[in-house]
Amino acid sequence: MTQTQNKNSYTLLELADKIGGKVDGDGSLVIHSAAPIESASTGEITFIANEKYLKHISNTHATAIILDDQVQAPNVAIIRHYNPYLAFAMVLDILYPDLPDVTTGVAQSTIVEDSTTIDSTSRIGELCHIRKGVTIGKESRLISSVYIGKNATIGDNCILYPGVRIMDDCKIGNNVIIHSSTVIGSDGFGFAESDTGLKKIKQIGNVIIEDNVEIGSNCSIDRGALGPTHIGMGTKIDNLVQIAHNVQIGRHSIIVAQVGISGSTKIGNGVILAGQVGVAGHLEIGDGVMAGGQSGVTKSIKSGTKVFGTPAREIMKSKRIEALLNRLPDMLKRIKKLEEK
Repeated sequence: MTQTQNKNSYTLLELADKIGGKVDGDGSLVIHSAAPIESASTGEITFIANEKYLKHISNTHATAIILDDQVQAPNVAIIRHYNPYLAFAMVLDILYPDLPDVTTGVAQSTIVEDSTTIDSTSRIGELCHIRKGVTIGKESRLISSVYIGKNATIGDNCILYPGVRIMDDCKIGNNVIIHSSTVIGSDGFGFAESDTGLKKIKQIGNVIIEDNVEIGSNCSIDRGALGPTHIGMGTKIDNLVQIAHNVQIGRHSIIVAQVGISGSTKIGNGVILAGQVGVAGHLEIGDGVMAGGQSGVTKSIKSGTKVFGTPAREIMKSKRIEALLNRLPDMLKRIKKLEEK
């Protein structure tokens, strides 16, 4: 979504009504944009959802702040909302509506092969290549230089940013956003040993991405060796993530930057894998699991468990081990003194 100047300004009361908030102060104040609390100025709105930013309240020049019911800000107008972060996200949608970033129809420089079905409401930008048998649904946008492989399906209201590659037979649901240079459906990493070296195992599966998924830039999601690699509805994937063949990820999970998930691992619903987590293959990660940054997951994890470290352990156990490791130099000195005695 290309976001340029916002089209309209709103009074504080109008914004509050639209997001289900309540004004504390002058509801007639006009808001035209949003900014961080440290740099916000007249006409701008900001928010606080983390207590470490409370120190900026007394110095901010923002016209208004979105806060919960507990935080006070005597010198500035407020929109009260039970979830300031969510409220701010809704305000951004209002102040910065999505503007057209591709002209209507199919650009002349785009290659469209035979037997394709492209809805008349979708927009295909310059230098795209759409292979035969592709279906593209309503109101979808391929910004530029997007490749869609044979017999692939793109649902309604999708956005594919420049350089996205969707390989053969992959299926993309509705309301999916895929950022630049991501590849969906590259070959899985499969080889068999032979007397003459490594024999490539043909990867004949595909990738299925359900509705409302967002995938960051420079990600690689491999096609299944036989069946599909599957990304569940509402899951969000950050930049620079590698998802190997036949991985199954459930609904509404969060996969943060530089995570690597090895082949045939099953990840449940509502799972959070923090930055640089590595997950070994053929594991089962239950619903609601949270893995801290740089954790190395080598065993299956039961639902609801929080883990950390390499190898990943239950988080409190991992913290106790870490505390003991920090004490090892002192303990070694004491052992040496005891040995001398």
